[in-house]
Amino acid sequence: MAVYTEVSDEALGAFLEDYDIGRMVAFRGIAEGVENSNFSLRTTGGDFILTLYEKRVNPAELPWFLGLMEHLARQGIVCPQPVRARDGEALRQLSGRYAAVTTFLPGVWPRRVRPEHCGPVGSALAALHLAGAGYEAIRPNALGPAGWAPLLNRSVGGADQVQPGLACELPAALGRILANWPKDLPVGHIHADLFPDNVFFLDGKLSGLIDFYFAATDILAYDIAVCLNAWCFEQDLSFNVTKARAMLAAYEAIRPLSAAERAALPVLCQGAAIRFALTRLYDWINTPADAMVTRKDPLEYVRRLRFHMSAKDAHAYGI
Repeated sequence: MAVYTEVSDEALGAFLEDYDIGRMVAFRGIAEGVENSNFSLRTTGGDFILTLYEKRVNPAELPWFLGLMEHLARQGIVCPQPVRARDGEALRQLSGRYAAVTTFLPGVWPRRVRPEHCGPVGSALAALHLAGAGYEAIRPNALGPAGWAPLLNRSVGGADQVQPGLACELPAALGRILANWPKDLPVGHIHADLFPDNVFFLDGKLSGLIDFYFAATDILAYDIAVCLNAWCFEQDLSFNVTKARAMLAAYEAIRPLSAAERAALPVLCQGAAIRFALTRLYDWINTPADAMVTRKDPLEYVRRLRFHMSAKDAHAYGI
């Protein structure tokens, strides 16, 4: 989440006239994240999130994301729900951007990940994968393997300014990853961005999942790899196998992994690490200086990538 586009009180007031959620009481930008412009919105009708869609989001795909959230909620997944305007539409325009209002989920995301967080995340991810099976529309993953080389090409020129040698290391790693990328693994709808700040806990229990705007139709086990990267490294970037074991065991209690999925975990984790290293590198180089956004350090994911490149098999992840 971030703020790239400012919204005036007058523009917001006119926008809300199309909804049955009351008048604005409070409104502020949310600085966390790097993608869309997000605002916390309180009206006389309650609390909501207002999102203005920026950058990598294709407006033609927005109905897919909103429809997926509605489908998952019907299957019991707790996630934000689009608030439809009086004309029945969930997607409108505000300040020159496509925009949507969604329901607010109570809870807080864990600033310090503990092992007891990782089991519930594994369970929630497996439940999401099963729940998504009935959503027939598909969305290819624009930030999957086919998108990594073009992203690298747009970023590699500034890589050595971030760390000397990176302009050679990343192409070499990407070549190895793509050469070994698995085929014929189970595919379905994935969240693709289930970082700690997209998972809420309340009273010690997982209370909901947010930010589905990277969701796509892709290898299910790749989504596990994203979570292993996001949840199972310590602040010193050492890998915590206890956290990984808890996450994987909870996932497999709901959706057991095949032998092929287990064997592919190292390269899937390599792919997840380089995907976030590349998007962070691109944003690090190109984020406007005056944007209300927290830039993420690409080197955190380069160091994760190095760990995964050394992993021989799934035993490195506790299974």
